[in-house]
Amino acid sequence: SKVKSVADLVGVATFGFRGEALPAIASVSRFTLTTSEGGAATELSVTGGRLDRVADGARQRGTTVAVRGIFFNTPARRKFLRSVSSETRAANEVVTTLALAHPEVGFELHVDGACRLVVPPGQTLEDRLAAVWGSTLAGTLVPVSHAAGAFRVTGFAQRPGDAQPTGRRTQLFVNGRPFKDPFLVRAAEAGYRSAIHPGDRPSLLLNIEVAPEDVDVNVHPAKLEVRFRDRIGVERVVEEAVRHSLGVLAAAVSVGDWRPAAMAQRGDHLAGPVVDGHDLFTPDAPPLDGEASVQPAPGFSVPLLQVFDTYIVYEAPEGVVIVDQHSAHERVLYELVMAQLTGADPPAQRLLLPLTLELTDEELDAVEAHAEELGRVGFEAEPFGGRAVAVHAVPSPHPKFDAEACFRETVADLARGRFGGWANRLERFAATYACRAAVKAGQRLDQREMRELLLRLFATDLPPHDVHGRSTIVQLPREELERRFGRR
Repeated sequence: SKVKSVADLVGVATFGFRGEALPAIASVSRFTLTTSEGGAATELSVTGGRLDRVADGARQRGTTVAVRGIFFNTPARRKFLRSVSSETRAANEVVTTLALAHPEVGFELHVDGACRLVVPPGQTLEDRLAAVWGSTLAGTLVPVSHAAGAFRVTGFAQRPGDAQPTGRRTQLFVNGRPFKDPFLVRAAEAGYRSAIHPGDRPSLLLNIEVAPEDVDVNVHPAKLEVRFRDRIGVERVVEEAVRHSLGVLAAAVSVGDWRPAAMAQRGDHLAGPVVDGHDLFTPDAPPLDGEASVQPAPGFSVPLLQVFDTYIVYEAPEGVVIVDQHSAHERVLYELVMAQLTGADPPAQRLLLPLTLELTDEELDAVEAHAEELGRVGFEAEPFGGRAVAVHAVPSPHPKFDAEACFRETVADLARGRFGGWANRLERFAATYACRAAVKAGQRLDQREMRELLLRLFATDLPPHDVHGRSTIVQLPREELERRFGRR
């Protein structure tokens, strides 16, 4: 027995063994079992629950179980089987789940003489994912590794920009045991907050490690459900794990063929002071730490290049990094506005002559409904008779900021319900404002402005992704360049 003491009743670390499973299968099939401990092998045959013979066999160390003619002697039970394709899919799901749980073990699946799956033993989880889920899907995943409290979460999560409304794959393990839990999947999706388009469903493979006594695996006949002692804690750690994995540079889209991405810290190659969000792009901002106005700070001496007045390009240790300036500033402003909406008021610029703007009825309703949020970001507006409003103060997130256009576009988006799929009202407003207030594509930036934008971007929680779920950063690996030029 695996139970040696009373404590083992809640702390058995193995998967257990259901002794009635093999006799039950043998009673409704033509069953053969061959087993060996490394020496002589034994083979036994059972037909419909009746032992036919026990004889010597030939096999290396291990066990082979062959089941044929299942339900041949129980035709009433056979009628409840689904179609061949449905039963095949169910069998395939079982084998692929086991293959993902144990990449160190080899698996083969043959259906009607055709090979459906062959994975060799001794694979890494990255290689096993590519073999089981396909290299295309595996190429969109980033590694997850996070520990807090009693839990450790490892695995892979899909980049926000690659998530789709349909066709997603999810697989959960606890201490290597597969299980299903829609609430944990939802907690993982919460880690994508403000980085994914509403309605998109990312693929996930997560393994939760926890002490055996802190999880009960015997709450479902098929062992597909588990019960955690600290339910709130595990959901929090899963959300944190996914969010942390999306915030590192490895989560940025890579140009070229997929290769397993190593875990990297956020902005490892960017050192130096972080510019306050209110000073970002300020023309007369003082030099940082005594630097010249266009000289890079210590630790970030690589030159910056703006191409097409839209993308910032620089050299990183492992390749070339390309940053979309609008998406980057959008991410910076979003997180800044979220802090403003829950904290102190931001600095606002009062106008000598107020802006008088004519709006539609729907836009007037939006201004009234979001008056507090508009004030929090720096807009001071009041009714001016009829459908007009007077704007007395405006924010100034960058020198090229067009306050009137931003106010009109933000109010129009709020009236039309843009980002309407976002459940949180403050997040919905922050995303709308950040999209309209950010520096635009086609606007030229000088060296200091580009550098300050990058420093501020890599200080955010999710630098590789904007609020639409699109990529902020694209990496061109050095090995991909060398492959294209025939050096590899």
